[in-house]
Amino acid sequence: MTASKHPGSGSPGPLGDTGEVWVENTGTYPLVRPPVIEAHDVWKTYRNGSLEVDALRGVSFEIRSGEYVAVMGPSGSGKSTLMHILGCLDVPTSGSFLLAGEDVSAMSEEELAHVRNRRIGFVFQQFNLLASMSAWRNVELPLLYAGVERAERKRRALEALERVGLDSRVDHRPGELSGGQQQRVAMARALVTDPDLILADEPTGNLDSVSANDIIGLLADLHRSGRTVVLITHDADVAEAGGRTMRIRDGQILEGEPAESGAVGR
Repeated sequence: MTASKHPGSGSPGPLGDTGEVWVENTGTYPLVRPPVIEAHDVWKTYRNGSLEVDALRGVSFEIRSGEYVAVMGPSGSGKSTLMHILGCLDVPTSGSFLLAGEDVSAMSEEELAHVRNRRIGFVFQQFNLLASMSAWRNVELPLLYAGVERAERKRRALEALERVGLDSRVDHRPGELSGGQQQRVAMARALVTDPDLILADEPTGNLDSVSANDIIGLLADLHRSGRTVVLITHDADVAEAGGRTMRIRDGQILEGEPAESGAVGR
């Protein structure tokens, strides 16, 4: 299998873009893989009075549809700030960030909320589950915010829980589940809206090694099913699960190390 870049190939995207796309030659027909994420000279500066801190310093990269990319860096490297921008939880101070060809910095708060709810599935280190609600009730929440009808919400929530292997725990509350099971509920919640992008921020950070391996395996399954997965981590062993590793330090992607090969689907 070979791959090549073709400027201007393919039909125009939603904004009429006819720019460069990625074409993967499969032997039978070419698979067009346009970028899902495009960051160009992204800076993020936090100000507190006269003090300015550059959390991101001219970051540029692309992530294509169907990729599994690990973003790895130590504490204070800027990876959390980058995650907030990729997840449309914040916008760059300067530079541009495009999600599926759309300029996020030009979106209103309402448009950003819509993108977060329907196009990005979040998996966080802390699970962020509501303790008073059952597993399926937690999973249905993004659909509730999207205005989906009740019966359809439950159907899709149960389907998502079955996909992560928790169909026998749908009525259990978070306090009745192990840490690994709670993270599976969080993953089901991330999947329930059928998002373009799965964004996992240190998803194994609060788990034992067995549960952590289970979660990494689930992310690999999602990738194999065609999902675009971005994994934020400080752990080199976890980063190896990705098909590509970008290293970040002091707010910059390290030169010469943005695209290491990893072991897909470990």
